[in-house]
Amino acid sequence: MAKLHFHYSTMNAGKSTLLLQAAHNYNERGMDTYLLTAALDNRAGDGRIGSRIGLGRPAETFVQGDDLFERIKARLEQGPVACIFVDEAQFLSRDQVWQLARAVDDLNVPVMAYGLRVDFRGELFPGSATLLALADEMREVRTICHCGKKATMVTRQGPDGKVVKDGAQVQIGGNETYVSLCRRHWRQAVGDVV
Repeated sequence: MAKLHFHYSTMNAGKSTLLLQAAHNYNERGMDTYLLTAALDNRAGDGRIGSRIGLGRPAETFVQGDDLFERIKARLEQGPVACIFVDEAQFLSRDQVWQLARAVDDLNVPVMAYGLRVDFRGELFPGSATLLALADEMREVRTICHCGKKATMVTRQGPDGKVVKDGAQVQIGGNETYVSLCRRHWRQAVGDVV
């Protein structure tokens, strides 16, 4: 039975690496996969999923407003697909997550979505919130804070290296922009100290 999976974490936990490894495992066994990533994040190149350790692979991109159910249905009409992989799932809209759920339920194809849970303000991304509500299976991909505890939060740094507390929820960046921290050190970094 097909399921909707959500693999979530903070920045730099290896989500894209895990996605690429899982897709490779399917392909190595002769099974086709369909990879999607947000057009918004093109750090690895347009239409490409890339990891910090150098792995990468082409993928189709999605933007807000795309009907992912119809795209998946059209792809399945071209031939069987063993699994759908979605990178940068935090950028999905609420409707797009429902479309993925419909693909699982009505087209009987598994969907594995990988993305951030919270933003730099400690707030859920809309796509992640809906995935947390609808996913059949969830897995936290763990990374660590500088203190050694599990990192669950992320800070955004400005060009001066100081923590930014306000701004747009989405700003594309990597290690130069974001730092993953445990909740205690995140609170300390944003000035929420008792």
